[in-house]
Amino acid sequence: MAKVYAKDVHDKDTLKSVFQVARKTPTTAKNGKPFLAVVLRDKTGDLDARVWERIEELDPLFTRGDYVEVEGAVTTFQGRPQLKIDALQKVDPAGLDLADFTAPVKPEPGERHLAPIQEIIDRIHDPFVKALCKSFLDDEAFLALFKRAPAAKTIPHAHHGGLAEHTLSVMRLAQRLSDQYPMADRDLLVAGAFLHDLGKLKELTWERQTEYTDEGRLVGHLVIASEWIHERAACIEGFPPVLEAHLKHLILSHHGALEFGSPRLPQTLEAMILHHIDELDSRVNSWLEVMKRDSGETWTDFQKLYDRHLYKGAAPTVGGKAPVERRHRKDRPRRERPEGAEKGAAAAGVEAGQAESGAAKPVRPERPERPARPEKPAEGAEAGAPRERRERGPKKPEEKLTFKPFAVLVAETPEPEPTPPSAEAQAPESAEPSAPSTEAPPSPAPAQDESTPPAEPSNGG
Repeated sequence: MAKVYAKDVHDKDTLKSVFQVARKTPTTAKNGKPFLAVVLRDKTGDLDARVWERIEELDPLFTRGDYVEVEGAVTTFQGRPQLKIDALQKVDPAGLDLADFTAPVKPEPGERHLAPIQEIIDRIHDPFVKALCKSFLDDEAFLALFKRAPAAKTIPHAHHGGLAEHTLSVMRLAQRLSDQYPMADRDLLVAGAFLHDLGKLKELTWERQTEYTDEGRLVGHLVIASEWIHERAACIEGFPPVLEAHLKHLILSHHGALEFGSPRLPQTLEAMILHHIDELDSRVNSWLEVMKRDSGETWTDFQKLYDRHLYKGAAPTVGGKAPVERRHRKDRPRRERPEGAEKGAAAAGVEAGQAESGAAKPVRPERPERPARPEKPAEGAEAGAPRERRERGPKKPEEKLTFKPFAVLVAETPEPEPTPPSAEAQAPESAEPSAPSTEAPPSPAPAQDESTPPAEPSNGG
């Protein structure tokens, strides 16, 4: 029987092939009917599958990680193929080519990340920190595992080489944050970014599929990496104990909280920054993976992991693009333009459209050109005489606000009524008598000019 790969499965196919069980989850439908949600995998990707009938009979036959031969009809659910399993039997892996079932990996998983990591470590100034980091990169056994290791069991960076990819990304963020916050120690932060997840080399196993080791479950990668730092620091002559303590604190606290597996909370500036950049890189990669797997156009399905829908449409900016490329675009057939729709053949296109539809569209008659309107001569001017140009007067200066513009918005306070002058005030300064005035009484004083600010107390009043 020829192997049918997951990428070649399409709607309405009748499938019979061997896959590895990547996930198996007993579930209940909305109508209360139980079923098995299964994810089948080979080297080309994943295939969703469901067991709707004979659940009691088929459920005990297989578990996660087994190789099974499945048979059934393929339908489409939410834009992706889904297999309805009618028959299933377990297959002995001894007779299979296991390379057909290896989880999808990126080309040269972690090799391309080693050179940039080495370059960043070479820039470390502290000789003890640099010697400690180089002791890992000079270890061939360590490199062989580091290049292939995933960073997690499911998400994020769960592919082969994901640990090296995540490590390099966090190291680059550490460099940028060191530039932004020079009060943080650059060498400590970069070293912590390199060392923080190395314990996953012993926490996880990925030969057949990614699983936790016994040591990984009992001890965990934070403590494993901390022990490695102690062992390698002991081999470097004169390594300061306080420096070792700071490096181990970076590793033991980088999960940020006791409930997330950190035996210590971040207590140094470098430890706090490392926790957040590790969380940032992990969360961004996790969101992108969810968006790639989801078949929605603009929004993902509801994600229980994050308790929300995720927006995956294009950004509403000039030239904005979506976070991930839509998977179905490459497979969408290109629309052919109808005959006669090309530029320069508009008339032929109209005739072709009329012939296909069987009904001619009404043609709008062309409007006659209007005669030019003669210019109306100005009143009192002879025809053909040039029009006189009116001279504009000087532009009225705009009123300027004072340096206290709020004075414009406040209603003016009315002037108090003048009090009758005293006898001394009525006496003229000159000795010569003056004739009684026959002029009208003086008008009220004008409002204060806006260009002259009112006097204020020197203390700001």
